[in-house]
Amino acid sequence: MDKVHDYGFDGIIVYIGKGDGSSKIYTAGYKDRDSKEAADPNSLFKIASVTKLYTALAITKLAYDNELSLEATLGDYFPELIGRIENAKDITIRMMVQHRSGIPNYTSVNNYWAHPKETDQERLSLVLDLPADFNPDSDYEYSNTNYLLLSMLIEKITKEKKFEYIQRTILTPLRLTHTYGSIHDVRLDDVMSGYYEGYQEDLKTDDTGLMLATAEDLGKFIRALNDGTAFRDQQELALYTSLYKFEHTGLIPGYQTIAKYHPDLDIVMIQFTNTVNFDGYNWSLHEIMYHKILNILKRQEKSN
Repeated sequence: MDKVHDYGFDGIIVYIGKGDGSSKIYTAGYKDRDSKEAADPNSLFKIASVTKLYTALAITKLAYDNELSLEATLGDYFPELIGRIENAKDITIRMMVQHRSGIPNYTSVNNYWAHPKETDQERLSLVLDLPADFNPDSDYEYSNTNYLLLSMLIEKITKEKKFEYIQRTILTPLRLTHTYGSIHDVRLDDVMSGYYEGYQEDLKTDDTGLMLATAEDLGKFIRALNDGTAFRDQQELALYTSLYKFEHTGLIPGYQTIAKYHPDLDIVMIQFTNTVNFDGYNWSLHEIMYHKILNILKRQEKSN
């Protein structure tokens, strides 16, 4: 952890949650580069694409309650997108959850992160009328557009904001009180600053439309997802298992996350680092740091 600056990161937070309910949070480096404020274990962090786990679980709960059909199509729920998104009549909700829709990824269009959009409609407009990447269910390709559309679907069905539904059906039952839907829902002073390599600007005010959480809250969620307590019964768990995964990573300007459960150690490990680039090198260092810490934990387990 003390080598955080050698790896090029301004700050790091690592949460380790054990099966007996105990946990530890380790920090190094800075919460804020300019003030040199030390990394805070209780800081909120933009969890980026880890948000997809919450969205997939919300879709599972709606399907379990027969509020939506996983085999219904995008065109069934959004007829206005027929002719604007190729194959909308054939792309099922299940395919979108599993990234098998062929819908282009809006964050891959027009150097998106140089000028990110602020609303869902603006983000969606970037892929309208583009050709599909492949025929529905014929291949896999990660696409943020799938989860943008799923978020819109949750709001259309529930008649409430997506995060309100997630809070009511997931966070409140699990007593997760330090998870938020937007940068606009929190005190900025509570958020860890984020940076893009080579630039001085603090990116924490950018609204990416994705969730924020403390490392502890995210760790508790990953534990609940993997031990089954996030589900009402075995049938709901089985439905989710047929749809999506139980761990995730996330990367947006200023913020990168790894959130995983390791059954061999019965631990959940969350790692936040707040300095990124998009050329892959910085992410590789993020993963190297993660696995070095994990290997220390494995050696400790063997020595016990």
